[in-house]
Amino acid sequence: MKSSKKSPASSGYIKTAATKNSAAPPPFPPASTLLPASNPKTSLSHPTPPSPSAFTSPNPPKLPIKSAPFSSTSTAADSSSKPPLPPVYHSFLNLIAAESNAVILSVDYRTAPDHPVPACFHDSWEAIRWAALHGSGSGPDPWVNEYADLANVFFAGDSAGANIAHHMAIRVGSENPGGGVNLQGVVLLHPYFWGKDRVGSESDDNPWTSSIADLWKFAHPGTSGVDDPLINPDMDPKVSDIGCSKILVYVGEKDILKDRGWYYKGILGRNGWRGDIEVIEDKGVDHVYFLFSPYVDSACTLRTKICAFINNQA
Repeated sequence: MKSSKKSPASSGYIKTAATKNSAAPPPFPPASTLLPASNPKTSLSHPTPPSPSAFTSPNPPKLPIKSAPFSSTSTAADSSSKPPLPPVYHSFLNLIAAESNAVILSVDYRTAPDHPVPACFHDSWEAIRWAALHGSGSGPDPWVNEYADLANVFFAGDSAGANIAHHMAIRVGSENPGGGVNLQGVVLLHPYFWGKDRVGSESDDNPWTSSIADLWKFAHPGTSGVDDPLINPDMDPKVSDIGCSKILVYVGEKDILKDRGWYYKGILGRNGWRGDIEVIEDKGVDHVYFLFSPYVDSACTLRTKICAFINNQA
């Protein structure tokens, strides 16, 4: 992303394993090349160009698009020197793109302390609006016009990125970003939610309890506290506005945020959201383990579930 000041390098990526038929498709770059998109907050990547036979099918469908504000935190020690995208995220998103046959658009939002919350929410919404410009096939980026299906959109994120994905889904439900974006579902991996009152197995004796609250106040100095609707969905009067019909939530057994993921399902039910939500708990794992151990059985199963969710097989 770029702003009027020096900002983090762009870290959005798109990778696909198949393409739409076209007489003159946009050219594919060499393997692992990063392309700056026409939106300064994203860039494109497709390390594996398709074979020529991919263009011979008469009317193949466009690919689902997944907007992914992935990040394990909404803060950065030095955002001006932040790398384009941590390798663990690049690898994880590439695996999902290849396995689900979907276009992935990863958002590089600004981070605290240089850019406190709610900058990350503003940037993510701006990226969604940019993607929405391609709904009619006449957006600023020809590659996205050609291959991304804006009628088949999913939001996803991990940790703080999952929190952002949740709020972007609410915003889609309450104000259309334009361009015919059709949000089908949301994937929340180990979502960063919290609150003043303990839920489930949470304990004030856990040293991480105060750390989570302190981190939130550091990222958002203007917050009203840990019952701020931006971190506690139970305090958000708009929570039932989520603009999709299905949500997939993953939590880790050893993650202190685990019970918040389970609690989230109850929050939506109590507030009248009428979609389907599934919460899955991986046993014996901690926060965002799937990034650092992508080939353990539970991480492979997680990706398979995400792929089925995106392709309406779940």
